[in-house]
Amino acid sequence: MTNMFERIQDMEERRSKIEQGGGKKRIKAQYERGKGTARDRINKLVDKDTFIELNSFVNNKQSKTNPPNGEGVVTGYAKINGRQIFLYAQDFTVEGGTLGEKHALKIAHVMDLAVENRAPIVGLSDSGGAKIQEGVLSLNGYGHIFYRNTKYSGVIPQISVIMGPCAGGAVYSPALTDFIFMVEKTSQMFITGPKVMESITGTKIDAESLGGTNVHAHHSGNAHFTASTEDKVLADVRRLLTFLPSHHQEQRPFKETEEGKKRLDKLLNIIPTNSSKGYDVRTVIRSVLDEEDFMEVHSMFAKNIVIGFGRLKGATVGIVANNPKVMAGGLDINASDKSARFIRFCDSFQIPIITFEDVSGFIPGLQQEKQGIIRHGAKIIYAYAESTVPKITVILRKAYGGAYVAMNSKAIGADMVLAWPSAEIAVMGPAGAVPIIYEKEIEGSRHPENTRLEKVKAYRQQFANPYAAAENGMIDDVIDPRDTRFYLVKTLEMLAYKKQTNLQKKHGNMPF
Repeated sequence: MTNMFERIQDMEERRSKIEQGGGKKRIKAQYERGKGTARDRINKLVDKDTFIELNSFVNNKQSKTNPPNGEGVVTGYAKINGRQIFLYAQDFTVEGGTLGEKHALKIAHVMDLAVENRAPIVGLSDSGGAKIQEGVLSLNGYGHIFYRNTKYSGVIPQISVIMGPCAGGAVYSPALTDFIFMVEKTSQMFITGPKVMESITGTKIDAESLGGTNVHAHHSGNAHFTASTEDKVLADVRRLLTFLPSHHQEQRPFKETEEGKKRLDKLLNIIPTNSSKGYDVRTVIRSVLDEEDFMEVHSMFAKNIVIGFGRLKGATVGIVANNPKVMAGGLDINASDKSARFIRFCDSFQIPIITFEDVSGFIPGLQQEKQGIIRHGAKIIYAYAESTVPKITVILRKAYGGAYVAMNSKAIGADMVLAWPSAEIAVMGPAGAVPIIYEKEIEGSRHPENTRLEKVKAYRQQFANPYAAAENGMIDDVIDPRDTRFYLVKTLEMLAYKKQTNLQKKHGNMPF
């Protein structure tokens, strides 16, 4: 009869084979590509000696005669910065990390555990897509993962890290999660790979040009964060999690800070005298946040708007800010999509939203109209109006037209609207308004240009200040820019116990 020591030895030998993944040759090839193995990546991501692997002995029924290999995915739970998380890491050394029935089963199981235990799920993706030899079983496996991505959205944070070429179904699960990280020159995402693309369309293109970080960070907007190395990407994942609660009912994470009231003298000179000139709104954002620590999201996409996470008095806040340095801070299709989804994430996880407004309007133009600026622009209005977390707006300068309303005005649910003395609130800027309002008077004047300039000056005196809006209750207070942080902190303290619910319904119909 086999004794316990022999059984333990057998168990350890089996486990050792599984940990070898696709074998030494394939692991070496992974390293030669500048990539780590699934377990290397896990060890760099999580706190030391905290990872517990799950379902390591799961094996495909079609592979019973083959050495066990963990089905091409490592799953389990661990700690990051002392907080519980669940994760999976696809193993490219095992059949290219392709997903089959049991591979999907392991991922679905760890996702279920994550939501049952109210902890974030992190997926390290490195997969060639569906396992063709398993046919519809692999496609069905993707369906189980997509279903969970959708059902668990807004319950726990879901983070995807693309660490190699991901094709077909392998990209749809990340697209359903909250944040996507990519490694430069290593990560790619595409529905159809270069070879299939060439066979169908005759177009030759390499993987990087088709679905690399430049494509998804700058153009498609699929990637929220990129970094030059795997180590840097994994460090950024750890940093992001410090800002996020573990689930939708948990209080915001808190980080001790010693910063008290600050007089931010540098903000006095941030707004150019010429209202047509731009400036970088990040200077304002960093100045008011604790330790000037701001983690920007989507930094390379739709640069006319800035979004991200920071802290005030130790607690996380979400930031949405027009950036006059790009496109005069106007809202276009991409900026609307980018900000709307971020607003909804913050609202899902009880993170207050602070809006810094300097918006020239919605961007006009034939292409924007054809591509649906009306529908896309409506998303940002919907997102702000739907959200019930504390919402504060600070109008820095321009607040023109429908974009003024869209950027968290009182009318669509802002709890507090503050303005700097430089705020200009109007239907449109002087250059556009005067020729319309005073068209006949200007044309009938003996000196049309002088008359136009006089009317522009009068328009500025009337609207290039926040007081008309304040008189009508659309602004709660006009503040010294140096006191911005002080007012934000005090307002958030006042709103700490805000309770607001939307009308009872199944869900609204957002203009997707």
